[in-house]
Amino acid sequence: MSRGTHHRNNRSGNPIGVARGTSNNETRRAQGLRFTSRKGQQTIHRLDAKQFTPDPIAGKNLSRITSVTSSSYKRHGYILESAILEALKLCPHFEVWRDDKFHIPPAVHHIVDGSFAEPTKLIGTDYPYSAEGKTLQVDVLVFNKNTGALEAYEIKRGTGPHDSGKRREMLRAVLCVQILLKSYGKQRGLDVRETSSHVIFYYGKCSIPKPFAITGAELDEHFGWPVQEQVEEVNLYFQQRLLSIL
Repeated sequence: MSRGTHHRNNRSGNPIGVARGTSNNETRRAQGLRFTSRKGQQTIHRLDAKQFTPDPIAGKNLSRITSVTSSSYKRHGYILESAILEALKLCPHFEVWRDDKFHIPPAVHHIVDGSFAEPTKLIGTDYPYSAEGKTLQVDVLVFNKNTGALEAYEIKRGTGPHDSGKRREMLRAVLCVQILLKSYGKQRGLDVRETSSHVIFYYGKCSIPKPFAITGAELDEHFGWPVQEQVEEVNLYFQQRLLSIL
């Protein structure tokens, strides 16, 4: 951890804090950690209050552990999204945001469906973005003000393989976003020179091929900015709080 910052006792449930005398970037980092840890704590409170029906074989205690643990996996995905987003916001030459309603015009689906055999051929293909058609959520968008690169990311835990239907759905979404990104960015007033779209499989079990898949271990090199250490601090906090309610 950077000099001047410190953890409070995470096992106590207190949010991650910041010491006096920190630099602006260290302060922003601690603020991001506090924000994400608050979301984690809220998630833990909801899990702790979760109602469940005991299994007749497992009994009340084991049923509770199973119910809370299985629910925590899905909720941890949201924690990962926030942790990665906040870590990237610290980079001074990144503009970072999330888009819950990224529109996909109907014609784009036809273009993508005809390119599944060789998806990399769509890299460099552009189509005008417009607010029509179905929408999808883009977890993180990053515009590099130094290079003009605009990149989009869906974030998955990546702990196991997906079925073929889900893999196809993920690849279709990545490709649709890919060919709309340049026009989308320019409509936001950005000087976009290059684009790319990816899925981050944080724990390394990738369900779509490179170059569209990125693992958590590759994040720092991919962004040229430290991301994983901050994410792991949040993961540790969430894990400790989860264990405290089991």
